[in-house]
Amino acid sequence: MITSLTLLILSLVALYIGAGWLVQGSSALALKAKISPLVIGLTIIAFGTSAPELVVSLNAALKGEGEIAIGNILGSNIFNIGIILGISATIYPLQAKKQLLRIDIPVMLIATILLTIFFWNGELGRMEGGFFLAGIILYTIFSLYYSRKHGEEPNLELEEQPRHWAFDTLEIVGGLVVLIFASHLLVENAVSIAREVGLSEAVIGLTIIAAGTSMPELATTIVAASKGKTDIAIGNIVGSNLFNILAIAGSCSLVQPIVAKNVNYIDLLVMLAISLLLLPLVKSGQKITRTEGLVLVIVYVIYVFWLFRDVI
Repeated sequence: MITSLTLLILSLVALYIGAGWLVQGSSALALKAKISPLVIGLTIIAFGTSAPELVVSLNAALKGEGEIAIGNILGSNIFNIGIILGISATIYPLQAKKQLLRIDIPVMLIATILLTIFFWNGELGRMEGGFFLAGIILYTIFSLYYSRKHGEEPNLELEEQPRHWAFDTLEIVGGLVVLIFASHLLVENAVSIAREVGLSEAVIGLTIIAAGTSMPELATTIVAASKGKTDIAIGNIVGSNLFNILAIAGSCSLVQPIVAKNVNYIDLLVMLAISLLLLPLVKSGQKITRTEGLVLVIVYVIYVFWLFRDVI
């Protein structure tokens, strides 16, 4: 038990480091390509910080551990909005661009609704996976096109020291290697702990693994919020949630159809409800205030207490 817990903590630290390398390298390349800060947050940084979720869920799906694969996705989306956006907004009220309100948040909500419908019976097949993957490809292409046509110039201050693109590429590759190794370690030890303490793999996936793989989003968003980079802060979360559904659920179910009967409709409805709550919060004054951020945190805490009701 102690060994598994130690390895679990070490794997979370490794995931954080690997994602940091991936985000830094990919962000630098994106800036060299003159992509706007909002789109960097929605795509490059969001996808980079979601890499731990991707490798963990894919690894779990290939091993037939559907509860961890899909639980990690749902739990990460709930954690991203409830805790990460909530805490970030309490630090610095998050101002939202009109593009988020008109395009990106509605697209995220559509993806969330579709996942709720597709997974209502506890299964996600290859057809749904292919549909989701097509969606993330189209969304990414559209975001890059929209940025070039309507977006502002990128803020080069985000890149402290310009360097050759080869160093950025090396950082990306190194980050991916660390992520793959750490994700394997995380899944193995999380399952071991779950079995020893009598928790279901679904609960472990929805909470411990989901929170652990969301650490890169937490660090990136809080740092961005504290520096007043609200485009990156909100864009990172909206983009991450989209990536979790379209790219991760899509690729996992395409490779290996997911069956997870212990992840039930209540988890789906909590994810859907907290995602829907995001739209009116952002729409009110086009920002998330400190009070609204606190509400998001409280919603997440209540959900976690409900998950652990039998243990507590």
